[in-house]
Order: sequence, then C-alpha cells, then structure tokens
Amino acid sequence: MTAAHIPEPARDLPVRGEYDVVVLGGGPAGIAAAATAAAHGRKTLLVERYGFLGGMGTAAGVTNFCGLHANVHGEIRQVVHGVADELLARIDRLGGLNAPHMVFGKIAAQAYDTAAYKCAADDLLLGKGVDILFHALGAGVAMEADGAIRALIVETKSGRAAIVGRVFIDCSGDGDLAAWAGAPFELGDGQGSMLYPTLMFRLNGVDPDAAGEAWKSIPALMEDAERRGMHFPRKGAIVRPQKNAAEWRVNVTQMKSPNGRALDGTDAGELSLGEIEGRRQALAFAEFLKREAPGFAQSYIVDIPPQIGIRETRRVTGAYRLTGEDVLSCASFADTVGVNGWPIEKHIAGDVEWLWPAIPQSRGYNHLPFRMLLPQSVRNLLVAGRCASMTHDGQSAARVSGACFVMGQAAGSAAHLALSGSGDPAQISVEALQRLLENGGAYLGRDAP
Repeated sequence: MTAAHIPEPARDLPVRGEYDVVVLGGGPAGIAAAATAAAHGRKTLLVERYGFLGGMGTAAGVTNFCGLHANVHGEIRQVVHGVADELLARIDRLGGLNAPHMVFGKIAAQAYDTAAYKCAADDLLLGKGVDILFHALGAGVAMEADGAIRALIVETKSGRAAIVGRVFIDCSGDGDLAAWAGAPFELGDGQGSMLYPTLMFRLNGVDPDAAGEAWKSIPALMEDAERRGMHFPRKGAIVRPQKNAAEWRVNVTQMKSPNGRALDGTDAGELSLGEIEGRRQALAFAEFLKREAPGFAQSYIVDIPPQIGIRETRRVTGAYRLTGEDVLSCASFADTVGVNGWPIEKHIAGDVEWLWPAIPQSRGYNHLPFRMLLPQSVRNLLVAGRCASMTHDGQSAARVSGACFVMGQAAGSAAHLALSGSGDPAQISVEALQRLLENGGAYLGRDAP
C-alpha cells in the first residue's frame, strides 16, 4: 500500500542574503514596495517566481492598467501617481504605452506592451538599487520565538535557501507569505466561491481599418452565434487594440473547477486543468473571430501568456477590511495611503457584474486605509496587492493594478519607517507615513470631500 506521507529529512539551509526589506512577488504592488523601500536607503530584495516583473500584467498577459484613473464628478482624472508615474514614463519612452481609453463610457484604462513593461520595471528597480532574485519560488518561512518572521525560504535552480530579513512584504497575490507565517486569511467569499480566472491571449494580423470599433460589435456577433447554438465561456468579451494597431488583446475565457465553481488558484491540480481548458477556449474564440468578425479573417494567436490570470485567492485578514460598500460610497479614512477609482467588477459564472459609485454625483474613488496592509499576529509583516485585507466585494474592485501600486508604495514606505523604530509597522506614525507618501508623489485623495 502506498504511504500517504513521506518524511523529509531535516537539513540546514544556506542563507542567501540578509536584507532590511524582503518583498515576495514582482507585480505592481511588489514593484512599488521594493522601489520605495530601496529609494529610502533600505537594503531591499524582491523575490519573483518568473524571470520578469509585472505579475498578472505580464505573466497572465493582462496588458492593461486598470484603476490608474477615476471618474471624478464626471471628469476622468489619473489618481494614482508616485512610483506608478515613474514606471509609466519608462514604458512610454520604450514606445509601449497606449493613451488611456474609455471603458463603458465611465472610466479609463491604459494598455501597454508586455515587453516594454518588463524592461521598464527592470530599469526602475535597478535604478533604485533593488536586488532582484528571479526564478525563485517562495516555499515557506522560518519564524522567531516571538512570532516574527526570521527568513523567507525559497526554492531555486541553485537549491533551497533562506533569505533573512527585518521586515517582510507579502505581494505574492495569493497571501502565501502571510499564510505560512500563521496570519489569518479568508479564501473567496466564505462560501467556496472566488472571482473566476481568465486566460488572456493576443492576436496579430488584425486589419484595424476593417475591424473599426470591434469591441462594440463583437458582443452582438456572440449573441447571434449563441442563437445558432454556439456556446461561449462568458458574456462580455473585451477585444481591444494594443499599441500596434494590428495586435489586439482578448479577454473572454473563464475557468471553473470540476465542481463548477471558480477555479482555485491555490490548488495545483485545478491550476493545471485550468491552463489546458484556457488554451482550448482561446483557440475556439480565435476561430470564431476569424470566421465572423470583420477585420479578423487573417488574424492569428501571437501569444498565450505563461499562466492564467488569477483574480482572487487568499485575502489576509488585517486591522481593517475594505468592503464593497466602501467602494460604492467612496469612503474616506483618516489613515488613507492612496485611492482606488475602479468599480466593483465581479467575475461570476458566465458573466461579469459591474457595480459603480454614483456618476457624476460622487468623487468616484475611495480611500485605501493603511490598516488594510497590517495582518494580524505577525509583527514584522505587511501585505499589499490583491491579497490585502478586503472583503470579497471590496477585493473585486481594489485588486486591480492601480490600487496595487498604491498599496505597494505605502507598504515600502511603512517598512522604512518601521525600521527607524521598533520594527513593527503597526507602531509607526500614520501622519509620518502620509507625509512620506505625498513627498514621493502619491495622491492620498484628501482634497475632495
């Protein structure tokens, strides 16, 4: 009979390095956190599982910044600044940044080329003095007796190793570091449901003149095809051009687990099934576009990214949980570290549900409180990005890249202040943090009622 468990021999791990700040995850939150901590003179390491930065924006082919802008009393304004501006400027200099485009006539998003994003992020972090460890998968933690994290354990092609740090920032997206350290978290909505993942893909060979504003006509083509018996994984396809007008991104697939619920991005078996199913759906939709959408007859899939796009897994339970009501009511918080202007975007079975603040009556954004970055139980840990402390509905808005940049810059600044004191980010002065953020170009949203 096969054993259910096999013991792993104990071993001493080599220490790969010692740092003031260790950041796990190289998405928008991790980029902003590492860049900010290093800019303040802290010896900083960013650990990333892939060989490039960008998180879901590159590894999952999102190719689109959401949440950089808000609809402020009917006027589209960029509300995320600071580190995000530095990165955008670098992408633009490489010729990889589109002008912002409207979404549903209510909000703006901004497309980019993934190659430019990767190169710009390298340049930004190296320019700040950040050490980067690519091809390193977080595997666990070593804890101190007082409940603080002593070291992050990583698996690399050079073997397993430990990275010692003073303050750690979990930007893994899945809350991996926080979960290993024993911080409480929630998975999905508490009823076993999460936001459904998507496999993005890109097409080349599109005739932009013939395609026109295809993003407006394709949904009607899908409805007509469904009346003829064709089935699509979800409603609401997003098919938009990139910087090169012959190249378009496609956001239409949806992956579910064998029980019909959203695929669980913390389950390796479900992820494996999802990758295969995502590619199947991508091929089928690409053939549909070639056959029925004007301008797409000569198109072909030029890129399927390294992984499916995960929207939600663990959400760490912090000192405050951002809620859906906070988003819709444009809530204010005294400990604001920046703002989120993206609406609630719930990827439910077969569809996408959008819920908006009042437009144009409201200022169109909610504050992001510092407390949502402070996990319980672990004193030298901050959490930033889509795994920060939010409810299921709150996370469906503030998981996007704009809010992740905000949270990352705040976490990097808080780590710096903590290292100047007790080492506990929960003990820092919020007023000092806010001054530091504003000096770094961040917009805290305190000028509009």
